Amino acid sequence: MRCLSIAAVLVADILTSVAVPGQGTKPAEKETRPSVDLELVIAVDVSYSMDPDELAVQREGYAQAIVSKDFLQALRAGPNSKISVTYFEWSSFSDQKIIIPWRVIDGPETADAVANEIMNTAVRRGSRTSISGAISFAIPLFNEDRYEGMRRVIDVSGDGPNNNGPPVTPVRDEAVARGITIDGLPIMVKEPSYSTMDIDNLDWYYEDCVIGGPGSFVVPIKNKENFQEAIRTKLLREVADRPPERSVLHTSDKEPRVSCTIGERLWQDRWGR
Repeated sequence: MRCLSIAAVLVADILTSVAVPGQGTKPAEKETRPSVDLELVIAVDVSYSMDPDELAVQREGYAQAIVSKDFLQALRAGPNSKISVTYFEWSSFSDQKIIIPWRVIDGPETADAVANEIMNTAVRRGSRTSISGAISFAIPLFNEDRYEGMRRVIDVSGDGPNNNGPPVTPVRDEAVARGITIDGLPIMVKEPSYSTMDIDNLDWYYEDCVIGGPGSFVVPIKNKENFQEAIRTKLLREVADRPPERSVLHTSDKEPRVSCTIGERLWQDRWGR
């Protein structure tokens, strides 16, 4: 009797899986994820060209911005009144470290928790500058978030052009093709020098070669006193989905004002590799 029962079950399973003529098979239901207003990846440059005090001020700037009254007000104004955030540091193409895995910020308590986690992590530094590596690392992170954002943004800060890994523009274009917007925070607090391979008009480089996607923008930092305010301004625009103060035409639309491979050329001229 037990063998017959098992056989009956197997036959029943087969019959229920057969499509009824004219009706077809029922498609599997797509797994839905809870919705947030924004999925934000914060990618922070920690290359050796950044002074230790700049690294500390940068960390503090993000922490202070996340708990600011204006940020929390913009958060509450969104349809879901919450965003998801991850924060990682980068230098060379193979050097990225996640400081904050995906976290939801939906009010003062969760904002404080993220800010404290940022501030309580030891500051580190790394060699080379690979913006392309940072973007490549950031793209698949959205698949790891258990929330579904109405918008997806990569927020890149850095004090120099790409000089390691693939050229930055094809990687930027890949992210944009996936529906991801890239915003930039070029750090221009020091005079450009041959030793650090900084360049003039880093903000132009970011506008023409790094950022992309609907509403993308750049907020340059030109003095240390402006660090925290610039970071707060950028996060507010991203959370509130405010349009940029002026539209930016990208490399595909015109010739870049600064060569998008200037960093690679400077490294080649200095080190021969």
